[in-house]
Amino acid sequence: MAVVNKLTDTAVKKAKPLDKTYKLSDGGGLYLEVTATGAKYWRLKYRFAGKEKKLALGVYPVVSIAQAREKMRDAKLQLAEDKDPGLVKKQIKLAKQFSQANTFSGVGDEFIDKRTQEGAAKVTIDKIEWILRDKLNPVIGNLPISEIKPVQLLSALRLIEKAGAHETANRAKRVASQVLRFAVSTGRAERDISQDLTGALIIAKPKNRAAIINPSELATFLKGADSYQGSPEVKAALVLTPMLFQRPGEMRHMEWSEIDWDQEVWEIPAEKMKMRQPHVVPLPRQALDILRELRLVTGTGQYVFPSGRRGGKPLSENGVLSAIRTMGYSSEQVTPHGFRATARTLLDETLGFRVDFIEQQLAHAVKDANGRAYNRTKYLPERKQMMQSWADYLDQLKNGN
Repeated sequence: MAVVNKLTDTAVKKAKPLDKTYKLSDGGGLYLEVTATGAKYWRLKYRFAGKEKKLALGVYPVVSIAQAREKMRDAKLQLAEDKDPGLVKKQIKLAKQFSQANTFSGVGDEFIDKRTQEGAAKVTIDKIEWILRDKLNPVIGNLPISEIKPVQLLSALRLIEKAGAHETANRAKRVASQVLRFAVSTGRAERDISQDLTGALIIAKPKNRAAIINPSELATFLKGADSYQGSPEVKAALVLTPMLFQRPGEMRHMEWSEIDWDQEVWEIPAEKMKMRQPHVVPLPRQALDILRELRLVTGTGQYVFPSGRRGGKPLSENGVLSAIRTMGYSSEQVTPHGFRATARTLLDETLGFRVDFIEQQLAHAVKDANGRAYNRTKYLPERKQMMQSWADYLDQLKNGN
């Protein structure tokens, strides 16, 4: 017997909430459930294997009467084939979840979780996330990882190359390979297809990071940084970069909890360091003044230099770099990383500090006469004096003394 529909769109639209949830029947087991809060849900009552069951068909008005009736007809066809519509719906949902988990982006997320649990340095995790989120996922992120072809991965890498970022393109290929190998090990891909792209990318000629080692040129830079018109966190990071000369990733990820105001040091945990060893950076008077002032602006958050556009995230790799470019310096003239070479050269050749003090402050993998790595507090009193002298020297250059 044909189903006689009882509801109209107008009746559904005008259905008002009451003190308790109530139902409006449309016939054939289909009804609208109206809650006390005014929400309206389509439901289908049916019997399968001798048991009465309910199937959720959607929320009104997202699902109209016509769409709800069509869903009811589909369910009744499944019943006619001796299939439980509720079970079919669950299987479809699981299939979608499984499909999403097996896309390149889904497997990439799992790979990031794995590396995080393994204790990978935060700067490493951030770089992997950036490569996946900004460079690879926009092109191949939604593709099933087992079906990605070498030419599809190559198209993503070519876009990076087209922007002139040859080193980034090669790094992206390595990250893709890591994700693909993880997929192979977890049974979701047959092989790492990135291996088929060997020799396909341009290999950028290695070059030293640009650095200022001439005192007069450094003085010009310091004056420009001091007058830079930007956000407080970017300006502070810009000024502190040559003063503290730590790696850019370590600077960006500085946290307020890592600063010991009593001891006047910045304590960087091992997981943030390239060499996987904790590191102590003495903070000269000038750095402490800058940080105290910045604390009034960003002190309620986790990071000393938070990103203004990425809630809860640290300043991006381009934060200080963009500021330097705004000052008029090209990548052939100055890079944030280059200030490590600046400090190493001038602390040795101009200020005359011992090389082992400098190397320890640079957190290089130096060892003592017995082959043991220096500990985090090695030469700390001497390094405190050196860092204060360095900050004073930068002030002299900036002030033209």
